[in-house]
Amino acid sequence: MECSILQTNIEKRGLVFDPRTKLLLLLTMATFVLGGAGQKIGLGRLVFSSISSCLCVLPFVLLLASKKKKVAFTYAVLYLVMLCVFIFVTPITKGLLNFLILGTAGIITRFLPSIVLGAYVVSSTTVSEFTAAMLRMHVSEKLIIPLSVMFRFFPTVGDEFQSINLAMRMRGIGFGGKNVGKMLEYRLIPLLSCSVKIGEELSAAALTRGLGGNVKRTNVCEIGFQIQDILLILLCGAAFFLLILSTFGML
Repeated sequence: MECSILQTNIEKRGLVFDPRTKLLLLLTMATFVLGGAGQKIGLGRLVFSSISSCLCVLPFVLLLASKKKKVAFTYAVLYLVMLCVFIFVTPITKGLLNFLILGTAGIITRFLPSIVLGAYVVSSTTVSEFTAAMLRMHVSEKLIIPLSVMFRFFPTVGDEFQSINLAMRMRGIGFGGKNVGKMLEYRLIPLLSCSVKIGEELSAAALTRGLGGNVKRTNVCEIGFQIQDILLILLCGAAFFLLILSTFGML
């Protein structure tokens, strides 16, 4: 069975990046694609639109590099379809239809790259690597513990949800079954119960790893910046540098 996009598979990660590089890339994506920073009238709009387009291509490239071809092409097709709808369909529609198409296409083209990149970061980073990166950045363990728990929480809940769906299908409970009214009850209640239990277990696992103790924690995983990290850092740095120039009216 094919692994979920949120599952971490160390053996099939492909190109490996430092967790700090991924966090910088997430910040850059949120700033320029989701936030639309710097996209004003004139030359600045052209420059930052080009930066935004390059950033939107990055999740596709990174997913291909991590050997998740199905997810990568699904993202590419969905994004391109919504982008074409936004560019070509919205100008020829009016009224409520135009509002619905513009809102749907605009939200998807803004949010989808950041969501897919976030899923890539979670699926390609282990908790040990994430913790080591946070310690290198001298982040307080009061913040590292909840973040490390949250880092594994959503993938684990996703696996539980898939298992619950399979169990419900075996019992004929679903949209196409005879017990449609019981679908939400039989799915949400087990999922909520599992979520509470998973949170407690992950918190205990984080403490077992030595987080929160009085002794300085060691880590066996190796992290560090390589040539691919330097290239991404330069890309993100150039984008923020141009944003600073635009802020002071120099672009």
